[in-house]
Amino acid sequence: MATLQQLTERVADLSQRYGKEMGATIKIVATEGSVFIDARQFPLVVSNEDKEADCVITADTATAYDLLHGKVNIMTAFMFGKVKVKGDMGIATKMMGMIVKK
Repeated sequence: MATLQQLTERVADLSQRYGKEMGATIKIVATEGSVFIDARQFPLVVSNEDKEADCVITADTATAYDLLHGKVNIMTAFMFGKVKVKGDMGIATKMMGMIVKK
């Protein structure tokens, strides 16, 4: 089972490689806590702070981790309620594009 630390490390890795394209703030709310990405600046900042964000993605830790490794299809997870998005859907779409590039 994935941990918040593993999820944070994966987000940090993907964000540093591809996150410049987002230009916004994103928060992933998982079972164990939050991962906050501030892609409005460079270098990007990834932390476990619970801050307001332009886009909030909610999923359990294991689903979020699998999503960021391309093991879960985002559209399927979204349709079955395993992933919820609040805020700017355009930012969520950019983030999913970041995952596809991996």
